[in-house]
Amino acid sequence: MRTLRIGVFFLWTGASPVGAVAVLPAPGFDISIPPSQVRRLGRKIWHNECRGTSSGLTSWNRGEEFASLGIGHFIWYPEGRSGPFQESFPQLLAFLERHGAVLPDWLTVCVGCPWPSRRDFQQDFHSQRMDELRRLLAQTVPLQARFIVERLEGALPRMLAGLAPDERRRVRSQFYRVARQPAGVYALVDYVNFKGEGLKAQENYNGEAWGLLQVLQGMNGTLPGRPALEEFAQSADRVLTRRVQNSPPDRHEALWLPGWRQRLQTYRAPTADS
Repeated sequence: MRTLRIGVFFLWTGASPVGAVAVLPAPGFDISIPPSQVRRLGRKIWHNECRGTSSGLTSWNRGEEFASLGIGHFIWYPEGRSGPFQESFPQLLAFLERHGAVLPDWLTVCVGCPWPSRRDFQQDFHSQRMDELRRLLAQTVPLQARFIVERLEGALPRMLAGLAPDERRRVRSQFYRVARQPAGVYALVDYVNFKGEGLKAQENYNGEAWGLLQVLQGMNGTLPGRPALEEFAQSADRVLTRRVQNSPPDRHEALWLPGWRQRLQTYRAPTADS
Protein backbone atom coordinates (compact mmCIF):
# COMPACT_ATOMS: atom_id res chain seq x y z
CA MET A 1 0.00 0.00 0.00
CA ARG A 2 1.33 3.44 -0.92
CA THR A 3 0.55 6.86 0.51
CA LEU A 4 0.06 9.81 -1.82
CA ARG A 5 -0.01 13.29 -0.32
CA ILE A 6 -2.20 15.81 -2.12
CA GLY A 7 -2.17 19.31 -0.61
CA VAL A 8 -3.42 19.06 2.95
CA PHE A 9 -4.96 15.62 2.39
CA PHE A 10 -3.73 12.05 2.32
CA LEU A 11 -5.08 9.39 -0.01
CA TRP A 12 -4.24 5.76 0.60
CA THR A 13 -4.67 3.41 -2.35
CA GLY A 14 -4.20 -0.32 -2.30
CA ALA A 15 -5.88 -3.40 -3.65
CA SER A 16 -9.34 -1.96 -3.11
CA PRO A 17 -10.72 0.00 -6.11
CA VAL A 18 -11.58 2.85 -3.75
CA GLY A 19 -8.85 3.96 -1.36
CA ALA A 20 -9.36 5.28 2.15
CA VAL A 21 -9.09 9.03 2.49
CA ALA A 22 -7.93 10.89 5.57
CA VAL A 23 -8.51 14.59 6.06
CA LEU A 24 -6.15 16.31 8.46
CA PRO A 25 -7.74 19.59 9.55
CA ALA A 26 -5.36 20.36 12.41
CA PRO A 27 -2.36 18.81 14.18
CA GLY A 28 -3.55 15.85 16.19
CA PHE A 29 -6.98 15.71 14.55
CA ASP A 30 -7.77 13.02 12.02
CA ILE A 31 -10.89 12.24 9.99
CA SER A 32 -10.77 9.03 7.99
CA ILE A 33 -13.07 8.14 5.12
CA PRO A 34 -12.91 4.36 4.59
CA PRO A 35 -13.68 2.77 1.23
CA SER A 36 -17.21 1.82 2.32
CA GLN A 37 -18.03 5.44 3.09
CA VAL A 38 -16.59 6.64 -0.22
CA ARG A 39 -18.98 4.21 -1.90
CA ARG A 40 -21.88 5.61 0.16
CA LEU A 41 -20.87 9.11 -0.88
CA GLY A 42 -21.03 7.95 -4.48
CA ARG A 43 -24.52 6.55 -4.04
CA LYS A 44 -25.74 9.76 -2.36
CA ILE A 45 -24.30 11.95 -5.12
CA TRP A 46 -25.85 9.61 -7.72
CA HIS A 47 -29.21 10.11 -6.02
CA ASN A 48 -28.72 13.88 -5.82
CA GLU A 49 -27.88 14.24 -9.50
CA CYS A 50 -29.77 11.36 -11.13
CA ARG A 51 -32.26 10.11 -8.50
CA GLY A 52 -30.13 6.96 -8.46
CA THR A 53 -31.40 5.86 -11.89
CA SER A 54 -29.43 4.32 -14.73
CA SER A 55 -31.12 6.58 -17.27
CA GLY A 56 -30.09 9.62 -15.22
CA LEU A 57 -26.44 8.75 -15.80
CA THR A 58 -26.80 10.06 -19.36
CA SER A 59 -28.58 13.42 -19.42
CA TRP A 60 -28.71 16.56 -21.51
CA ASN A 61 -30.78 19.28 -19.84
CA ARG A 62 -32.99 21.66 -21.79
CA GLY A 63 -31.32 24.98 -22.54
CA GLU A 64 -27.79 23.62 -22.04
CA GLU A 65 -25.06 23.16 -24.62
CA PHE A 66 -23.52 20.00 -23.17
CA ALA A 67 -24.25 16.48 -21.98
CA SER A 68 -24.25 15.77 -18.23
CA LEU A 69 -22.91 12.29 -17.56
CA GLY A 70 -22.20 9.99 -14.62
CA ILE A 71 -23.13 10.26 -10.96
CA GLY A 72 -21.72 13.77 -10.82
CA HIS A 73 -23.31 14.92 -14.09
CA PHE A 74 -19.85 15.62 -15.44
CA ILE A 75 -19.98 18.09 -18.33
CA TRP A 76 -19.03 17.04 -21.87
CA TYR A 77 -19.13 19.54 -24.73
CA PRO A 78 -19.46 18.48 -28.38
CA GLU A 79 -16.22 18.48 -30.35
CA GLY A 80 -14.92 21.98 -31.09
CA ARG A 81 -17.20 23.71 -28.60
CA SER A 82 -16.71 25.17 -25.15
CA GLY A 83 -18.73 27.22 -22.72
CA PRO A 84 -18.70 29.04 -19.41
CA PHE A 85 -18.85 25.87 -17.29
CA GLN A 86 -15.87 23.64 -16.60
CA GLU A 87 -15.76 20.45 -18.66
CA SER A 88 -14.92 17.41 -16.53
CA PHE A 89 -16.09 14.26 -18.33
CA PRO A 90 -12.87 13.81 -20.37
CA GLN A 91 -10.87 13.94 -17.11
CA LEU A 92 -13.20 11.34 -15.61
CA LEU A 93 -12.66 9.01 -18.57
CA ALA A 94 -8.89 9.33 -18.19
CA PHE A 95 -9.21 8.63 -14.46
CA LEU A 96 -11.34 5.52 -15.08
CA GLU A 97 -8.82 4.16 -17.58
CA ARG A 98 -5.90 4.77 -15.19
CA HIS A 99 -7.72 2.70 -12.59
CA GLY A 100 -8.48 -0.27 -14.81
CA ALA A 101 -11.91 0.46 -16.28
CA VAL A 102 -12.39 -0.83 -19.83
CA LEU A 103 -14.01 1.79 -22.06
CA PRO A 104 -16.07 0.94 -25.14
CA ASP A 105 -13.96 1.27 -28.30
CA TRP A 106 -15.99 4.20 -29.64
CA LEU A 107 -15.46 6.13 -26.43
CA THR A 108 -11.66 5.84 -26.57
CA VAL A 109 -11.48 7.73 -29.88
CA CYS A 110 -13.97 10.53 -29.17
CA VAL A 111 -12.40 14.00 -29.19
CA GLY A 112 -15.60 15.52 -27.81
CA CYS A 113 -19.17 14.52 -27.10
CA PRO A 114 -20.28 12.60 -30.22
CA TRP A 115 -23.80 14.04 -30.05
CA PRO A 116 -23.74 17.60 -31.44
CA SER A 117 -27.05 18.68 -29.87
CA ARG A 118 -29.61 17.73 -27.27
CA ARG A 119 -31.94 16.62 -30.05
CA ASP A 120 -29.34 14.20 -31.43
CA PHE A 121 -28.62 12.97 -27.90
CA GLN A 122 -32.29 12.27 -27.19
CA GLN A 123 -32.83 10.56 -30.54
CA ASP A 124 -29.93 8.20 -29.75
CA PHE A 125 -31.00 7.62 -26.13
CA HIS A 126 -31.86 3.92 -26.55
CA SER A 127 -29.02 3.04 -28.91
CA GLN A 128 -26.34 0.42 -28.26
CA ARG A 129 -23.77 3.20 -27.87
CA MET A 130 -25.80 4.90 -25.14
CA ASP A 131 -26.47 1.57 -23.39
CA GLU A 132 -22.72 0.88 -23.33
CA LEU A 133 -22.08 4.31 -21.84
CA ARG A 134 -24.70 3.82 -19.12
CA ARG A 135 -23.34 0.37 -18.32
CA LEU A 136 -19.82 1.77 -17.90
CA LEU A 137 -21.07 4.55 -15.63
CA ALA A 138 -23.23 2.23 -13.52
CA GLN A 139 -20.31 -0.18 -13.03
CA THR A 140 -17.83 2.53 -11.95
CA VAL A 141 -19.78 4.41 -9.26
CA PRO A 142 -17.05 3.89 -6.58
CA LEU A 143 -14.36 5.17 -8.97
CA GLN A 144 -16.47 8.18 -9.88
CA ALA A 145 -16.90 8.92 -6.17
CA ARG A 146 -13.16 8.72 -5.70
CA PHE A 147 -12.68 11.08 -8.66
CA ILE A 148 -14.99 13.59 -6.93
CA VAL A 149 -13.22 13.20 -3.57
CA GLU A 150 -9.88 13.89 -5.24
CA ARG A 151 -11.33 17.10 -6.67
CA LEU A 152 -12.09 18.23 -3.12
CA GLU A 153 -8.56 17.31 -2.06
CA GLY A 154 -7.16 19.86 -4.47
CA ALA A 155 -9.84 22.48 -3.94
CA LEU A 156 -8.67 24.07 -0.69
CA PRO A 157 -5.14 25.02 -1.82
CA ARG A 158 -6.57 26.51 -5.02
CA MET A 159 -9.22 28.47 -3.13
CA LEU A 160 -6.72 29.85 -0.62
CA ALA A 161 -4.07 30.81 -3.16
CA GLY A 162 -5.61 34.12 -4.24
CA LEU A 163 -6.84 35.33 -0.85
CA ALA A 164 -5.37 37.91 1.50
CA PRO A 165 -3.84 36.40 4.68
CA ASP A 166 -6.77 37.20 7.01
CA GLU A 167 -9.35 35.90 4.53
CA ARG A 168 -7.20 32.84 3.88
CA ARG A 169 -7.21 31.98 7.59
CA ARG A 170 -10.97 32.50 7.84
CA VAL A 171 -11.83 30.36 4.81
CA ARG A 172 -9.48 27.60 5.95
CA SER A 173 -11.07 27.69 9.41
CA GLN A 174 -14.58 27.39 7.99
CA PHE A 175 -13.53 24.56 5.65
CA TYR A 176 -12.19 22.50 8.54
CA ARG A 177 -15.10 23.46 10.79
CA VAL A 178 -17.42 21.74 8.28
CA ALA A 179 -15.02 18.83 7.63
CA ARG A 180 -14.75 17.78 11.27
CA GLN A 181 -17.41 15.10 10.88
CA PRO A 182 -18.23 12.69 8.07
CA ALA A 183 -21.50 14.47 7.24
CA GLY A 184 -19.49 17.64 6.71
CA VAL A 185 -17.09 15.87 4.39
CA TYR A 186 -20.10 14.74 2.36
CA ALA A 187 -21.41 18.32 2.19
CA LEU A 188 -18.04 19.63 0.97
CA VAL A 189 -17.55 16.82 -1.55
CA ASP A 190 -21.07 17.13 -2.90
CA TYR A 191 -21.07 20.91 -3.20
CA VAL A 192 -17.71 21.17 -4.95
CA ASN A 193 -18.90 18.57 -7.45
CA PHE A 194 -22.29 20.28 -7.72
CA LYS A 195 -21.15 23.88 -8.23
CA GLY A 196 -17.35 23.87 -8.37
CA GLU A 197 -14.72 25.77 -6.43
CA GLY A 198 -15.90 29.21 -7.54
CA LEU A 199 -12.56 30.08 -9.15
CA LYS A 200 -13.16 29.90 -12.90
CA ALA A 201 -13.46 33.42 -14.30
CA GLN A 202 -16.23 32.47 -16.73
CA GLU A 203 -18.38 30.84 -14.04
CA ASN A 204 -20.16 33.91 -12.69
CA TYR A 205 -23.17 36.09 -13.34
CA ASN A 206 -22.74 39.85 -12.95
CA GLY A 207 -19.29 39.23 -11.50
CA GLU A 208 -20.57 36.97 -8.70
CA ALA A 209 -19.61 33.30 -8.54
CA TRP A 210 -21.44 30.47 -6.77
CA GLY A 211 -18.79 27.89 -5.84
CA LEU A 212 -17.51 26.39 -2.62
CA LEU A 213 -15.27 29.39 -1.97
CA GLN A 214 -18.23 31.78 -1.98
CA VAL A 215 -20.15 29.50 0.40
CA LEU A 216 -17.25 29.39 2.87
CA GLN A 217 -16.78 33.16 2.60
CA GLY A 218 -20.42 33.57 3.65
CA MET A 219 -19.83 31.78 6.96
CA ASN A 220 -18.80 33.51 10.19
CA GLY A 221 -19.68 31.14 13.03
CA THR A 222 -17.38 29.16 15.30
CA LEU A 223 -19.54 26.41 16.80
CA PRO A 224 -18.63 22.90 15.56
CA GLY A 225 -20.87 19.98 14.65
CA ARG A 226 -24.47 20.49 13.56
CA PRO A 227 -24.31 24.32 13.78
CA ALA A 228 -21.47 24.24 11.24
CA LEU A 229 -23.53 22.09 8.86
CA GLU A 230 -26.56 24.33 9.30
CA GLU A 231 -24.56 27.47 8.55
CA PHE A 232 -22.93 25.82 5.53
CA ALA A 233 -26.37 24.95 4.12
CA GLN A 234 -27.69 28.46 4.84
CA SER A 235 -24.72 30.09 3.15
CA ALA A 236 -25.08 27.77 0.14
CA ASP A 237 -28.76 28.72 -0.10
CA ARG A 238 -27.87 32.43 -0.20
CA VAL A 239 -25.18 31.83 -2.83
CA LEU A 240 -27.48 29.81 -5.08
CA THR A 241 -30.38 32.24 -4.63
CA ARG A 242 -28.08 35.07 -5.69
CA ARG A 243 -26.98 33.03 -8.71
CA VAL A 244 -30.59 32.62 -9.81
CA GLN A 245 -31.29 36.31 -9.31
CA ASN A 246 -28.26 37.20 -11.45
CA SER A 247 -28.84 34.56 -14.12
CA PRO A 248 -29.93 35.41 -17.69
CA PRO A 249 -33.74 35.19 -17.90
CA ASP A 250 -33.61 32.80 -20.86
CA ARG A 251 -31.90 30.15 -18.69
CA HIS A 252 -34.99 29.92 -16.41
CA GLU A 253 -32.82 28.98 -13.43
CA ALA A 254 -35.61 29.77 -10.95
CA LEU A 255 -37.08 26.42 -11.97
CA TRP A 256 -33.99 24.67 -10.59
CA LEU A 257 -33.85 26.41 -7.22
CA PRO A 258 -36.40 24.20 -5.38
CA GLY A 259 -34.44 21.08 -6.33
CA TRP A 260 -31.18 22.70 -5.32
CA ARG A 261 -32.68 23.56 -1.93
CA GLN A 262 -33.79 19.97 -1.42
CA ARG A 263 -30.20 18.95 -2.03
CA LEU A 264 -28.96 21.42 0.58
CA GLN A 265 -31.31 19.85 3.11
CA THR A 266 -29.19 16.69 2.96
CA TYR A 267 -26.28 18.75 4.34
CA ARG A 268 -28.37 19.85 7.35
CA ALA A 269 -29.80 16.46 8.28
CA PRO A 270 -27.10 13.78 8.30
CA THR A 271 -28.37 10.23 8.10
CA ALA A 272 -26.93 6.88 9.08
CA ASP A 273 -25.21 6.82 5.68
CA SER A 274 -23.34 10.08 6.38
